[in-house]
Amino acid sequence: MELSQFGEKLTSKTGILQLMDDLGKAMSGKEKMYMLGGGNPAHITQMEELFRKRMQEILDNKDEFERMVGNYTTSQGDIDFIHAVVAFFKKTYGWNITTKNVCALTGGQTTFFFLFNMLAGKFSDGSSKKILFPLVPEYIGYADQGITDDIFTANKPIIKIIDEHTFKYFIDFESLKITKDIAAICVSRPTNPTGNVVTDEEVHKLLDLAKKHKIPLMIDNAYGAPFPGIIFTKTNPILDDNIIYVVSLSKLGLPSVRTSIVIAKEEIIKHLTSINAIVNLTATTIGQHIVTPLLQSGEITKLSQTVIKPFYQRKSNEAIAYLQKHMNQSNPYYIHKSEGALFLWLWLKDLPIKSMELYERLKKRKVLVVPGNYFYPGFRGKWKHRDECVRITYSQREEDVKAGLKIIAETINEAYNK
Repeated sequence: MELSQFGEKLTSKTGILQLMDDLGKAMSGKEKMYMLGGGNPAHITQMEELFRKRMQEILDNKDEFERMVGNYTTSQGDIDFIHAVVAFFKKTYGWNITTKNVCALTGGQTTFFFLFNMLAGKFSDGSSKKILFPLVPEYIGYADQGITDDIFTANKPIIKIIDEHTFKYFIDFESLKITKDIAAICVSRPTNPTGNVVTDEEVHKLLDLAKKHKIPLMIDNAYGAPFPGIIFTKTNPILDDNIIYVVSLSKLGLPSVRTSIVIAKEEIIKHLTSINAIVNLTATTIGQHIVTPLLQSGEITKLSQTVIKPFYQRKSNEAIAYLQKHMNQSNPYYIHKSEGALFLWLWLKDLPIKSMELYERLKKRKVLVVPGNYFYPGFRGKWKHRDECVRITYSQREEDVKAGLKIIAETINEAYNK
């Protein structure tokens, strides 16, 4: 079959495709695999019980179930849900927004596909524009989302060593250039894969740059405040006409409902709604119906702070301690400071093999991680560091995480010693 350029681009081998393929095969296989590679949130009993209760309430309601599965909503989203989002952010942060500033789409992945290709790529006058990632490593799922080639560019970070085996990335503002071909700036907060949280000061500096150059700043808030709240440092969500704020329901424990929320100026919401009407007609409504009363009551904030955040912070601390226990401390390895999200980002400085080879060795030992070289969308320079890192997920069952981490440490120790 002959494919169009669009078809070739979206069917070629990519990092996200390899990850999902490996995860799928591992899940369906008969042999035990330690799944420390994916981004699936943990099954938190208290959250699952709540979602089950909400589904039962929907079923028991006279007509809510029928409306949820049997009616189209607007391309902007379910009206009750949109109103609940507006009221929630007004009450929580005092944000001066209306229903014209909010839409619901089918998950963060789709949302950023819309945003990237709406703002960047080829223009009718023959020019091209790009999305700037001010700090890499960044999310693996961004890398191949451009309909046209060469849609992204990225900036190498500053690396600061915190202690013997801990480090953190910071934005290098001295080297950060906003040229005429930059259509928008994008950052995830907390960052997948590293667990890094761009500081409030860094966000304000990025916003100042965005305003100066009259371009939007996109903030991917899939893990952050106010929900799901998987963020271990104090931050202040910021609203501005130049900010496109994207929130997801996935990491609350609802990844399969594919629901995201965009908060932005009216013009952006109108454009996204138009695209959504063409591509999807409307967003799926199951997640919207489940979460609407949680927004209306404010319970979603309490759950994020008292259930979700402590759960993942404990998992993070335990994973770091267990990995440290089995690593040879004389090896020059570093773990990124864990500030949020579901991952440990491991920098194996001067490792004799590349991260892709480590990935293959671990897969043979029934452990799945993600090699670090996939997390540099738009970065074209040579940098040894990108082949020295791996992403490890700690959200799975404790016994699986511990078993997998022990094998990872043993495999790394062997690689350093050969």
